[in-house]
Amino acid sequence: MSVQGTTTVNFGAGATDALVSISAPTILGSQLVDAWLMPKSTATNTVDDHWVEKLSVTAGNVVDATGFTIYAQAIEGLAHGQFTVAYVFN
Repeated sequence: MSVQGTTTVNFGAGATDALVSISAPTILGSQLVDAWLMPKSTATNTVDDHWVEKLSVTAGNVVDATGFTIYAQAIEGLAHGQFTVAYVFN
């Protein structure tokens, strides 16, 4: 069974990378996890900002019955504020 959701990563006033921990008590270390940038407005960035900003998003550090981490990195310069990220694991 797939579990999916959305969250935000926050680069604050400007940073090259950001991360967010996802609580997932049903996850197993053997499950596949994926994360991607989702163009949905946040308090600090518009949908267009999600398209224009060059960000790399990945998921990892899966811990049985606990959760995983989503990592975001600015490919060029600094990113600012919050960006919406979607995820799925199965």
